[in-house]
Amino acid sequence: MPCRVPVILMVTEALIQGCIQRDERAEYALYKALYPMLMGICARYERNTQDAAATLNAGFLKILTGLNARPSGAPFEAWARRIVINTVIDRYRRERPRREHEQLVDDPPTEVAVANDYLKEVEAEELRRAIASLPPMSRNVFNLFAIDGYPHAEIAELLQISEGTSKWHVNHARTLLKRALAERGRETTPTPKHHEQPERVR
Repeated sequence: MPCRVPVILMVTEALIQGCIQRDERAEYALYKALYPMLMGICARYERNTQDAAATLNAGFLKILTGLNARPSGAPFEAWARRIVINTVIDRYRRERPRREHEQLVDDPPTEVAVANDYLKEVEAEELRRAIASLPPMSRNVFNLFAIDGYPHAEIAELLQISEGTSKWHVNHARTLLKRALAERGRETTPTPKHHEQPERVR
């Protein structure tokens, strides 16, 4: 199996400078270099490819316009990831009033387990589908905490919820994921067939 080259190795300072100077060829090259990583992020948060692509394009535009303001010494890949994740969350917050209302518990549990070892054992595509099936708020909180590594305090600030509610959503998402993956496992397991007995010749 060929080794995957990290995105950061393909994004050189010369390429970044070309984008700062509004060189269209450099901008297109940067888009191609970042596309797999950024689309992977957006696809985890959005329910369909069309929304993921729209969020990616909005995030990439912010990356282009923010290149001059990138903190000195900040790893480019991490900086770009954060911009796109913030774009996803901004989009969610804007559209939240028209999304299906989710009932949040008033007093969520304060202690939940962190990312589970079982996540490492499932196929990536199965996990992606299971995450996509989560309710929007639980999906976003789970992605931010278990996959993108945000602390609950920062998630609470981004999504305008309490830290306790953030923890509850991680626990809720974990429960739903276990259930969904277990059901998919049963669906893909062939049902043993009973061997028919031959008719007795009279």
